[in-house]
Amino acid sequence: MQRFVVGRVSQEKHFLQWRRSLSQLVQNKAPLQENDLLLPKMPPFDYSPPPYNGPSAADILQKRKQYLSPSIFCFYNQPVNIVDGKMQYLFDEKGRRYLDAFGGIATVNCGHCHPDVVDVIVKQINRLQHSTVLYLNHAIADFAEALASKMPGDLKVVFFTNSGTEANELAMMMARLYTGCNDIISLRNAYHGNAAGTMGATAQRVWKFNVVQTGVHHALNPDPYRGMFGSDGEKYARDVQDLIDFGTSGHVAGFISEAIQGVGGIVELAPGYLPAVYSSIKKAGGLFIADEVQSGFARTGSHFWGFESQGVVPDIVTMAKGIGNGIPLGAVVTTPEIAEVLTRRNYFNTFGGNPVCTTAGHAVLKVIEKEKLQENAYVVGSYLKERLLSLKDKYEIIGDVRGRGLMLGVEFVTDRKLKTPANVEILHIMDQMKEMGVLVGKGGFYGNVFRITPPLCFTKEDADFFVDVMDYAMSKM
Repeated sequence: MQRFVVGRVSQEKHFLQWRRSLSQLVQNKAPLQENDLLLPKMPPFDYSPPPYNGPSAADILQKRKQYLSPSIFCFYNQPVNIVDGKMQYLFDEKGRRYLDAFGGIATVNCGHCHPDVVDVIVKQINRLQHSTVLYLNHAIADFAEALASKMPGDLKVVFFTNSGTEANELAMMMARLYTGCNDIISLRNAYHGNAAGTMGATAQRVWKFNVVQTGVHHALNPDPYRGMFGSDGEKYARDVQDLIDFGTSGHVAGFISEAIQGVGGIVELAPGYLPAVYSSIKKAGGLFIADEVQSGFARTGSHFWGFESQGVVPDIVTMAKGIGNGIPLGAVVTTPEIAEVLTRRNYFNTFGGNPVCTTAGHAVLKVIEKEKLQENAYVVGSYLKERLLSLKDKYEIIGDVRGRGLMLGVEFVTDRKLKTPANVEILHIMDQMKEMGVLVGKGGFYGNVFRITPPLCFTKEDADFFVDVMDYAMSKM
C-alpha cells in the first residue's frame, strides 16, 4: 500500500511539472496576430454554415463536467465547439472554418456530411429505422455482398457490430472457439479496444485498467523508428516464435495486429514482418486477425486494406470507423468454415446490421469507388509526406515522418539521437495550429506524435496549407 501511495504521489508530481512546463512555454510565446500577412491562407471553399444559436463552448464544457464521465477529455487549452461540417472542413460556433486533419479519428473517410451518404441515411430512416435481423431486409444483405467483394481469398462471411471494440472482441472469441486454444499473441504498443478481451490485447498502460486480463502475450513491436532491430521485420518475428515456444503449450488461438498502429502513433510494421509471423502462427495452429479499424477502407492509398501492403491474407478481418463515415458501425469478415463456430450457440447483436447503418456503409463503398478516394489518398498522401519530410530537414524537433496514404505520423523529439519525446512542445504546436485553422490528432505511447488522418477528399492545396501552418507554428518556437 505504501508503494502505491508513493507511486501515486510521484505520478502527480510529474503531472504538475508537465503542466507548469506547458504553461511557461505558452506564456513565453507571442500570440498569433490576425493581421499578420505571413500567416498561411486557407484554400477557398464554397460553403457557409447556417447561423448557430445553441449553447456556447463554455456552457457545453460546464455541462460536460457536471453530467459526463470525468474520463472524457478535450484537446486544446481552449476546447473548440464544432457545430457544422462539410467534406474536409469543420466549423465552430462562430462560423470559423477549420481544416480537419484528424477526420474524427480516421473515421470520416468520405468527408463530413457527404451528400451521397446523408441522402441515403435520411431516406432509410424515414422508411424504416430499426426492426431486427430476425426479419428480412435487403440493406444488410446488399452491404454484406458489397463488402465481401472487397475482400481477398475466401473471406466472404460478414458479422456486423457497432464498433471496432465489439468487432475485435468477436474476432478473438471466434479464433479461440475455432482452434480450441486460449492464447492470443498481440503486439506491444497495440490498441484493439477497451472491453475485457480487447483491453488484454491492447498493450499501452494508459489504456489498461487493473482488471483481470488473461490469455494474451505481447510480442516485440516491429517499430522501424524506436525498435531494436530497425526495419528488419524477420528479426522481430522471431520473438513471436519465442513466445509460442516458452509462453504457451505450443498451440495458440491466433495473432492480432494492426498493419499501421493508429493510437500507438502511426507505426507501420517493419517490412516482411507479417509473412514471417504468419508462418509461426500457422505452425502453431492459430489464426491471423487483421485489425483494419483505422487503416481500412482505402486510407493507406496503395491498398484498400492495410494488411495488403505486407502481401498476406488474414483468416479474420475486423473493421469500423471509416466503414460508416461516422455512423456507429463495425464488422468482422471471415471464411465460411470459421464462421460456423458461432452456430454452436446463439449469437446475436441487437443493433449490429440495422438498416440505417448498413445503408450508410454501402453508400460509403460507392462513394470511395465513384470519387476514386483510394487514388486520391495515395496521390495526396504521398505529396503530403514529401512536404512533411522537407520540414524534418528544416526542424530538429521532428524525429520521424512515417505512414502511407492519408494515415501519416510525425514524431516530435527534443533530441534526435536520444529520441527524447517532445510531449510538451507538441501541445503548443497543436494549439498554435488550431489558432490558424488546422485541427490535427495526437497519439503514441509518449503522446508526442501527430496523427494525420484527414477525410480522403483532402486536396494538395489542403496539404500545402497544413504544412505551411505547421511550418509557421514551429518557426515561432
